[in-house]
Amino acid sequence: MLKIEHGNDSKLIELARSVRQTVFIGEQGIAPELEYDELDPDCIHFVGMVDAEPVTTARLRPIGDGVGKVERVATLAAKRGNGYAKEIMLAIESVARARELHELKLGAQLTALPFYERLGYEAYGDEFLDADIPHRMMHKAW
Repeated sequence: MLKIEHGNDSKLIELARSVRQTVFIGEQGIAPELEYDELDPDCIHFVGMVDAEPVTTARLRPIGDGVGKVERVATLAAKRGNGYAKEIMLAIESVARARELHELKLGAQLTALPFYERLGYEAYGDEFLDADIPHRMMHKAW
């Protein structure tokens, strides 16, 4: 069973980075200097644990005017297909509402568009490259 923790303490950031290291740097070949940025301390980190091991993560960054940006959504390859990313996204939406955010934005890898669409996100704008991976912006408001 997935247990989700959120916050921005150094232990949680370290757990989130372990998943990001495996998925983004190891699996997708993203350079560490692009993956790890100065924004981590300003974000709310979400880490999903199974048997005390981090398996999925994301971060939420308030960007002003009641809007938050969801970033660094990742699930370990061996744990995909269990609904963990959906649970993380629902947890982010719950925290966003509690913090009086009325809209979430995210840059989705093109392969992930259908996943976010199933959660009610809508794509907008042109395709763009982020770390040499094609993305589209998406948003959901309530």
